[in-house]
Amino acid sequence: MFGDKTVLDLVDAGLKKNTTGLSLATKREGEWRTTATEAFREKVRRFALGLYDLGIRKGDRVAIHSENSAEWIIADQAILSLGAVNVPIYTTQPPDQIRYILENAEARIYLVSTEALFSGIAPHLDEVTSLLHTIGIRGVFHPEMLAFEAVLERGAALDAREPERFENLRAAVTPDDLASFVYTSGTTGVPKGVMLTHRNFASNVLASIERSPFDIEGLRGANVLSYLPLSHSFERMVSYLYLYIGYPIWFIENHREILDDCKTVRPVHFTTVPRLLEKVYSGIHERAASAKGLTGALMRWAVRLADAYDVREGAERRQTFLFRVADRAVFSRLRMIFGGRLVAITSGGAALAPEIMNFMNALGIVCGQGYGLTETSPVIAVYDPNDLRAGSVGKPITGVEVRLDDDGEILVRGPNVMKGYFKLPEATREVFTEDGWFRTGDVGRFDEDGFLYITDRKKALMKLSTGKYVAPQNVEMRLGSRTFIEQAMVIGNDRKFCSAVIVPDYEAIRRQYGEEATEEFIHDLIRKEVERVNRELPPWEQVKKFAVLERPFTIDSGEITPTLKLKRRVILENHRETIEALYTEAARARV
Repeated sequence: MFGDKTVLDLVDAGLKKNTTGLSLATKREGEWRTTATEAFREKVRRFALGLYDLGIRKGDRVAIHSENSAEWIIADQAILSLGAVNVPIYTTQPPDQIRYILENAEARIYLVSTEALFSGIAPHLDEVTSLLHTIGIRGVFHPEMLAFEAVLERGAALDAREPERFENLRAAVTPDDLASFVYTSGTTGVPKGVMLTHRNFASNVLASIERSPFDIEGLRGANVLSYLPLSHSFERMVSYLYLYIGYPIWFIENHREILDDCKTVRPVHFTTVPRLLEKVYSGIHERAASAKGLTGALMRWAVRLADAYDVREGAERRQTFLFRVADRAVFSRLRMIFGGRLVAITSGGAALAPEIMNFMNALGIVCGQGYGLTETSPVIAVYDPNDLRAGSVGKPITGVEVRLDDDGEILVRGPNVMKGYFKLPEATREVFTEDGWFRTGDVGRFDEDGFLYITDRKKALMKLSTGKYVAPQNVEMRLGSRTFIEQAMVIGNDRKFCSAVIVPDYEAIRRQYGEEATEEFIHDLIRKEVERVNRELPPWEQVKKFAVLERPFTIDSGEITPTLKLKRRVILENHRETIEALYTEAARARV
C-alpha cells in the first residue's frame, strides 16, 4: 500500500507543503540557529555533490556521529540522494563500539560534530582501512579533516560544472535501495547492523501518520520539538514524518532543558521516553502536595480528579462540569509547562505506566505510546488518539501484520521489516520463521478489541526457584513511576523471591526534604515507595528485599545502552556483592 515511495519523495513533498519558510532550527551554545526551506534544499544538493566529488557512490556507507542538528538532517538527505547508506552513531557510544561500527559497515566517510566526540575515536581511525575522509561538522579537529562548509563548496563547484548531475543521481534511487545501517545498541553481545531500505522508512511514515493527532490543517505552521537522538530509528522516522507534514523541527541542545525550551518553541508535539513524563508527573504531585492555602486545596482536588481519569472515558468525561472547572483553574496552567500549544506527546522505548498516560490525557494533552524495534523501522503499533487504552501500545498500523506465536512471542510481517543484519546471514535467519515472519523477541497479548499489550521481553522473563514466572520490566516500570525512584532493576531468576537494586531520585528528595534527607531517611522513603508498588502486584512479583545505590546506571559504566535499556548482565556483575547480600540476609532471617 505504501511501498512505492522513497524517503526523498516524502521530504520533497513536505517541503512543498511547508508554509513557514523555515525547515529546521538548532539550539547551539544557547542560541537558536534557523535553516530556511530554500537554504535546506540548496545545502542538501551541495553536500550530496560534495560527497560525490569525494568519491561516494551508490551503496557506499557514510557514518554520522553527531547530536541532533540541521547538519545531521542535511547530511542524511544528501547521503540518501546519492543512493548511499547513512550509518548513524550515538554520541554516547564508547570508542571501541564506534570503531567496530565503522569497520563492520566499511564506512567510506566519517562525519563527526565536535572535537570532544572525535577525541575518543581519533587514535583508532587509522585502523579503519575503508575510510576515505573525515568531515568535521562544527570545526576541523585534525590536519587531514575536511570542514562541513568545505564539502558544501566542493559540491557547489561540481554543480556549476555539471548542473544535471544531482537530479540524475537522485532519480536513480529506488524504494528498495538501502537507506541506513542502524546498529542495535545491544543489551548483550556486539551491535548488529540492521539494514533498512527507503521502502521500510517511507511505508512506516505513511502508515504512522494515519494515527497522528497533530497532522491537522489548523496547525500548519506550528513547531515540533526533537530531543531523542536521531541515531535512534524512532526519532529518525518521526523526523521524516514531520518533514513530510511540513512542520519545522526544532532541535534542542540539552535534554535537561527541554521544559525551558518548550516555552520558546511552543511545540504541538514531541516524542519522548517515559522517564520525562514520570518526572513531570512526580513534579506536579510534589507541587500540589506542597502548595498552600486555597490555591493548594484547589490544585490537590484537580490532581485527584486527573488521577482518577481513565482514557477509555474519552473526551466526554473532560466535558463534564467538574472537568471544565478543573481545566480552567488548574489544567490550563499545567499545560503551560510544555509551552501552552502542545497537542500530543508520543512515548516509546519502554513501557509507559497506565496512571501516567491517564493523567496526561486528563490534563488535555493527547498522550499514548507506540511499539516497535529497530528491525521494523520501527513502528509496529501505535495509539489512536480517538480510541485509547492505558497500558496498551495501540493497534498494528496499516499494512503491518501481527500475530502471536504459541509461546506469546509477537511475530511481524510487513513492508517495514528490515532486509536483514549486515554480514550476519545466520543471525538474520534466526529471527525469521520459515514462512517469513519476524520474531520480535517480545511477549504480548491482544485484548478483545484488538489492542496490543507488551508483557515483557521473551528472554527477560525470570523464573523463580518456586516455578513462578516474573516479567521484570513490568515491576521496574511501576517502581520507576514512583516520585522518589530514578532507576530500578529487579532480580529473581532462580531465586526464591524478587529483589531490586534501586537508584533514588536524589535531586527530588533533597529538593523536598533538604537536610532531613539522611541515608537512613532515604532508605525508609524508598521502602515506602516499594511497599506502594507491592500492593499492586501478585505475591510472587513483589520486591521483598532491595538495596539503595549511590550512583545511577550509566552508559559509561556499560550498565545501560544508548537507548537507556538496562544491561542486566553488566548490572548483575557490577553489583554482585550487594545483590548476594540481599539473599544472604534473607536466608538468615528465613524469608
